[in-house]
Amino acid sequence: MAGGITDTGELYSPYVGLIYMFNLIVGTGALTMPKAFATAGWLVSLILIMFLGFMSYMTTTFVMEAMAAANAQLRWKRMEKHKEDDDDDSSSGVSDSDVLLPDSYERSETRPILSVRLKLTPSDGEVRERRGAPNIFEITERVEMGQMASMFFNKVGVNLFYFCIIIYLYGDLAIYAAAVPVSLMQVTCVSSNNSYSVEDGSKYNDTAKCWGPIRRIDAYRIYLAAFTVLLGPFTFFNVQKTKYLQIVTSLMRWIAFVIMIIFALIRIAKGHGEGQPPLAQLSGIRNLFGVCVYSFMCQHSLPSLITPISKKKHVNKLVLLDYILILGFYVLLSFTAIYCFLNGTLMDMYTLNFTNGQIVPYAFLRYFLGLFPVFTISTNFPIIAVTLRNNWKTLFHREGGTYPWVVDRIFFPIITLIPPLLVAFCTHDLESLVGITGAYAGNGIQYIIPAFLAYCSRKDTQLVFGTGTINQHLSPFRHTFWIGFVLLWGLFCFLFVTANIILSETQL
Repeated sequence: MAGGITDTGELYSPYVGLIYMFNLIVGTGALTMPKAFATAGWLVSLILIMFLGFMSYMTTTFVMEAMAAANAQLRWKRMEKHKEDDDDDSSSGVSDSDVLLPDSYERSETRPILSVRLKLTPSDGEVRERRGAPNIFEITERVEMGQMASMFFNKVGVNLFYFCIIIYLYGDLAIYAAAVPVSLMQVTCVSSNNSYSVEDGSKYNDTAKCWGPIRRIDAYRIYLAAFTVLLGPFTFFNVQKTKYLQIVTSLMRWIAFVIMIIFALIRIAKGHGEGQPPLAQLSGIRNLFGVCVYSFMCQHSLPSLITPISKKKHVNKLVLLDYILILGFYVLLSFTAIYCFLNGTLMDMYTLNFTNGQIVPYAFLRYFLGLFPVFTISTNFPIIAVTLRNNWKTLFHREGGTYPWVVDRIFFPIITLIPPLLVAFCTHDLESLVGITGAYAGNGIQYIIPAFLAYCSRKDTQLVFGTGTINQHLSPFRHTFWIGFVLLWGLFCFLFVTANIILSETQL
């Protein structure tokens, strides 16, 4: 691998990859988790988050296994093409083993993601001939989930994949578009008697006054309009070179999380903790499930995260360690929150609980925590929007075809922006937005798609390379039972959340 050139960019060590994965997973979902813990009860929340963390780790290993299988098929395709070229021109003088070296990779950036499926059938002898070369299943080329879907799924499966990822990204954008105006509204509408509604302290009193005759809901929509004007135009362009911006926002995120945990612990240690969380409350499980799924989401970004790791021999163990650390962090953040604050006063966006001078005596820290989601989420919104726009383009792409300028530059950005902004205009209930996004689209991305990728990639690997070939990145959960278990769990979650929503609506 040393000195090899791939399309993955600069390589980094396994421990740097562990840090990147930690930062990727711990994001906006963590800010809505304390409220979800409080409404579902501490025991139910603890059991569910541990189980969902385990399920997410399992499907993460499924995706990595599919990435290795996709690399093997792409590498074999190049080997076969090179062999054909050698047959046509014997003077080329390049051996098959050279094609396996990383610096000989060639990847067309203009090639459509929905490529033709590989159906190559080398003999066992041909595979053994190359035993001295680098392992054919080594993950050295970034193969995104969309490309894996095109390799292992049929046309219907590919379209369902893109439908699921698009719905998830719409949910992401709606959450971001609501979180920023909510934070700005809460920080700038400072009147103490306007902070909460009488019926439920966790809900905003939208009709209360903010500035003179302007109500809080009006202030929220003004901030939403400003957010749209300032960040919406980025959807019409490409967002690149955000590395240093992402580093700054990651530092801000960790400073904010540490400050909140410390102040909550200080308040509890002084005997001022007001929280008396219930043991279990079934009515809160629906939102808790969606929030937990959303908070463990990383499967769609694994190709960009795992591929640049220089040494992947123990990558499964490192990912397991990451999940254990993340689980511990979520439990610490949520338990300090539910014992520090009364259930009725926990805000959808946890940072907003620290805008009270009695909890955080330093004005600078209060404003930093209150405005923290504004800075961090605002940097992510254009990236997610451009990703969604490109997925729309890929979904409707036709081989050899190009889009008219109006469709490419105007239509796709507009259908990317309008739906999430409309949702944010109609509601700023972040807990519900996160819960629904995680429970439906997140369910598909975190459970259903990885399970089918593992199953189909195993079938294709046996067909292409024979039953004697071993994928070195095969999931520890290699028995077919685990794939069936994940699919049944995903179906159960879908039915449970749907039934719970219907029941809630009928009770209203």
